Amino acid sequence: MQEISEHVFIERSYPGVTLGAINWSHGLILIDAPFRAEDCRAWRTSLLNLGGGVDRLLINLDAHVDRTLGARAMECTIAGHERMAEVFRNRPVTFKTQGPETGAEWEMYNGLGSIRWAPPEITFNTSMQIHGSDSSLVLESHPGPASGAIWAVLPGLNLAFIGDAAVFGQPPFLAAADLPAWLTTLELLGSPTYQNYLLVNGRNGLVTQKHVHYMRDFLKETQAMLKELSDSRATASDTAALVPVLLKFFEFTADRSEQYTNRLKWGLAQCFTRNFRSAGEAIEE
Repeated sequence: MQEISEHVFIERSYPGVTLGAINWSHGLILIDAPFRAEDCRAWRTSLLNLGGGVDRLLINLDAHVDRTLGARAMECTIAGHERMAEVFRNRPVTFKTQGPETGAEWEMYNGLGSIRWAPPEITFNTSMQIHGSDSSLVLESHPGPASGAIWAVLPGLNLAFIGDAAVFGQPPFLAAADLPAWLTTLELLGSPTYQNYLLVNGRNGLVTQKHVHYMRDFLKETQAMLKELSDSRATASDTAALVPVLLKFFEFTADRSEQYTNRLKWGLAQCFTRNFRSAGEAIEE
């Protein structure tokens, strides 16, 4: 566990997503959850060492499986965007490991078993403020990367958990993306308002403005390629040809090649269908 600011911690040792913990005197604010039950138990044990109050609130930064699968095992109240709650209403009650290869992190692990989803109990539309005796946390809707994507911002510390808004070293998840909205979100993130902020993304940990600009370049290129395919009356399956080109935006080890290829292949097809779909083509969250 790394303390990145006063009473603010991140944890990157569990697969899936970067976890956050804000240690207020009356309790902990948790950012996302590990997807494996044993990791949830280990994370909860680690949090006991922080002391503080007994209250717990878990914030999910979007509805992606990697960050929501273990939410129930954290055994605390969950908050998220109202769009995220809608996604859960459209999902089966119980998570099933069978399905397409989407390049998600949880797909790299066996033995997850049958898990019941834990929808958010507290939801909001545009923003929500959480006040502690030490400081305030603002949950803000920033659409684009995924369904119900939000940031958790500590204005007093110039610190923000930005979810999957800007990642590096791996392609982003595009299946539930709204590319125009995402580019608008990145324009805000790259504006003077956030130049002096400490930014924590949901996959790598700390990110810089260089990563923000690079992600914007990748999305602009992706959007242009999908538009060109649409203009040529291509189908969603034709987007697979874009994968080798777009993978070159990212540096990663060879053992991740198949996973990230699957991630882009699935994501591009779903993103194309979402924005340019023909009758009868299905989309998934």
